[in-house]
Amino acid sequence: MIHPTIIRKQRIMIALLLLSMIVLAIITMGVGYSSVSFDRILPTFFGQGTFKEHFVLFEVRLPRILITILAGMGLAISGAILQGITRNDLADPGIIGINAGAGLAVAVCFLFLPLEPGNFVFLIPIFGFLGAFITSILIYVLSYKKGRGFQPIRLVLIGIAFSMALSGAMIIIISGAEHAKVDFIAQWLAGNIWGTDWPFIVALLPWIIILIPWTFFKANQLNLLSLNEPVAIGVGISIEKQRFILLIIAIALAATTVSVTGGIAFIGLLAPHIAKALVGPRAQLYLPITALLGGVLLLLADTIGRNIMDTMIPAGIMTAIIGAPYFIYLLIKRA
Repeated sequence: MIHPTIIRKQRIMIALLLLSMIVLAIITMGVGYSSVSFDRILPTFFGQGTFKEHFVLFEVRLPRILITILAGMGLAISGAILQGITRNDLADPGIIGINAGAGLAVAVCFLFLPLEPGNFVFLIPIFGFLGAFITSILIYVLSYKKGRGFQPIRLVLIGIAFSMALSGAMIIIISGAEHAKVDFIAQWLAGNIWGTDWPFIVALLPWIIILIPWTFFKANQLNLLSLNEPVAIGVGISIEKQRFILLIIAIALAATTVSVTGGIAFIGLLAPHIAKALVGPRAQLYLPITALLGGVLLLLADTIGRNIMDTMIPAGIMTAIIGAPYFIYLLIKRA
């Protein structure tokens, strides 16, 4: 049974994070290259704005804000799942190669397949999922040692090796491509959020609204998988089956997200750790906090990156600036 005090604390944190997300979204709507005065945001929402204000708000700012929030939530939950099923605090879809696998598949799809513009938006998450799935299966198989079972530390090390190898393969693939296509892939690698139109939201939203609630439903299994294997077996859970189901959810969330946002890392590392520090290690408590934190962190990184300098800094670079020191701290802490 969860203590009422902890539940109350969780609800307060959810309310604060939702408020922070709304405030940050309003700030993001008003700042940027084509600014919209803050006192004009509400009238524009109700159809009383000029053509320019309506265009900037509904065709430029709002789709980007929604994509960024959805992407942050997906990456954060994916990271939380991976940390739970591997029992490793260093697990993150960007660090262990899932994002790289999705990116390679997206690059191949973009460079070599004759896709129509209308189909591209909806097919790119599927190609990203297939690339990430194949990569994850290879990492999972290589992390399994006969007689000793699944090795969490081994998974992280093999995942980092795969990430580097796949990034190298992507560079080789794009080396002979057209300049415009190479420019797109380069922006993708840097984590420059590119899918900022309404069709991309339509393509991403079903994955988010199905898989994140499903993860919440699987919270108890995630709690058990976070324990050692004899305890999990003792309570009657099918470890490999539940681990595989949750792994597929994590892959799908990470792959479809980075397919439309680019190679963004560390959100899946940071958000679960902060959430656990706030409300404890029980999945029923920290998963909702993790999702909201992921949305807030990525929206904050994107907003800062677009406004801190005259030239836009991709959100992926901003998250790396924030996340890399924390990753080093975790490595030192575990040593």
